[in-house]
Amino acid sequence: MRVLGLDPGLRRTGYGCIDANPAGTAHAVVEAGVVNVPQRQPLATRLHTLHTEVARIIEETSPELVVIEQVFVHRDRAQTAMQMGHGRGVLLLAAAQHGLEVGELSPAEIKRAVTGSGRATKEQIQLAVTSLLGLTVVPDQPDMADALAVAIAGAARAASARPAG
Repeated sequence: MRVLGLDPGLRRTGYGCIDANPAGTAHAVVEAGVVNVPQRQPLATRLHTLHTEVARIIEETSPELVVIEQVFVHRDRAQTAMQMGHGRGVLLLAAAQHGLEVGELSPAEIKRAVTGSGRATKEQIQLAVTSLLGLTVVPDQPDMADALAVAIAGAARAASARPAG
């Protein structure tokens, strides 16, 4: 199964596409990186840029499943949560326009799936992704590592949801 994981943001959106075996074990990175969204543009222009880039990534990688990290809302950062919601909406739209199945996972669920702890640090996620995917170099961009973690967790969840046999 080919899974595209997305770590949404209006400055940087991480993406990581992996191939996973039927058991949901990630075994190959197809493509990974970060979409940098220009900050000195109106919100509508930034969202358009994000949509265009993610649609291009979907077309290039041909995933069967897109998994997006859910918004973490802190009561003191409501404005940030609203902006993240805009970005997530664009990602959901791009996946739906391509007729893809979409999964959503909480940050804690993603961390637990790759590190065993729902409170893992960015560094722990980077190291876990490196190990799980057999990479020779630790991903230097946390957004990209987070997106790969989203894809790994999404593949594992999809495999566990499939009927046995």
